[in-house]
Amino acid sequence: MRHIAVIDIGKTNAKLLSVDLATGAENIIARAPNSVRDDGPYPHHDHLALWQFLLAALRDLAARHRVDAISITTHGASAALVDAAGDLALPILDYEHDGPDRMAAAYEAVRPPFAETGAPRLPVGLNLGAQLFWQAHAFPEAFARTAHILTLPQYWAFRLTGVAASEATSLGCHTDLWNPAAGRFSSLVGHMGWEGLFPPLRAAADVLGPILPAIVAETGLPADTPVLCGIHDSNASLVPWLGGAGPRAVLSTGTWMIVMALGGATVTLDPARDTLLNVNALGQPVPTARFMAGREFEEIAGPGPAPAKAADEAAVLADRIMALPSLHPGTGPFPGQHFAWSVEPQGPARTVAASFYVALMGAACLSLIGAQGEIVVEGPLARNHSFARMLATATGRSVLLAGDGAGTGLGAALLAGTTNATAKGRVTVEPQRGADWQAYVQAWQAAVAARGGDGAAELAVQAI
Repeated sequence: MRHIAVIDIGKTNAKLLSVDLATGAENIIARAPNSVRDDGPYPHHDHLALWQFLLAALRDLAARHRVDAISITTHGASAALVDAAGDLALPILDYEHDGPDRMAAAYEAVRPPFAETGAPRLPVGLNLGAQLFWQAHAFPEAFARTAHILTLPQYWAFRLTGVAASEATSLGCHTDLWNPAAGRFSSLVGHMGWEGLFPPLRAAADVLGPILPAIVAETGLPADTPVLCGIHDSNASLVPWLGGAGPRAVLSTGTWMIVMALGGATVTLDPARDTLLNVNALGQPVPTARFMAGREFEEIAGPGPAPAKAADEAAVLADRIMALPSLHPGTGPFPGQHFAWSVEPQGPARTVAASFYVALMGAACLSLIGAQGEIVVEGPLARNHSFARMLATATGRSVLLAGDGAGTGLGAALLAGTTNATAKGRVTVEPQRGADWQAYVQAWQAAVAARGGDGAAELAVQAI
């Protein structure tokens, strides 16, 4: 296996990638918006437009070079309800729709406890179980036509192969549907009588089958092109780091920072502080914390953040210019605290302070999940060296910036085979030794602690 086509469907955009396992090179073949339609019974993803996009992109890729396998990775908190004919019984719900919240009290009465699922209670449709519960009660006739409940990677694999499967990384993504410790469906599935709607469990790397003849005709791909079962996107980022010696933490960054501990200390997770259990591609529970790092960085630094230099870092450290949590107080490790500046900066200092802020929030997330050992950062924040220096200093551990080509696309491709290629631009950052760095970390942590859970403590801060 060398040339892997990766279908990557995020909440905002869909892409087809070509990953060369011999070189580690990752190329975007095509990109399209993952649009949400407002017609029909509720806001939903335009699966027909996505399907036409994917067929056209696969046709383009097949004309360029051979494809040895197709792997699929998508965002979580979504499922397709498929009827006996293979069509959708109901549209694929946009998880930001508030429909499930309308039955929150009834759902609370049946959902399993955090101790069973490792899934915190989340708003709107972020718990997939809440989505299904609402759909079953709000649209009983349509829901009754459901033959298969398929999480998104497996839905697109089904469209390509005709084979229905369930898979643990998507089922274990704060759905309330999975018991990570036991490696089986949660009690909610039995309580609701949904056992027969979930197809047999397959591993993310399992080949479900070759592409259907109609796909061969549409794309020009070889008839024996294998399609893998597929994987949840955050867990795809974790694949390159599975099986290593010793404990390690991985920060998958984008709109969200997903902080995952491999082989760390045993801790009791606190769902109120946005911690949960994920399930990796090997079926193992992974202590995880979340923080909306990418979005908060952009909101704090502003559009087109000014480039920062060492002098800007020194000024922020010396003047204790600190951003304090949180712009989105319903997420992250400090719920209930509201964003404030110690001193509001301008220009490059604002970029530095935003970088330091997301690093210190990341360090708090790492502590909450018992992470130990090397810290790997992939995604946009892997290009931010101010962030990396503060993260290394706050944790006292090495930070590996994973470089280009690491992350979701490569991880999904590695389900099909191995690579010896090293990502370009990989850099290790060590803790800073200067007293001003340590003093800044201590001052930030003290300021956050003084504010308490609701951020009501009287500090010399300027709220924004």
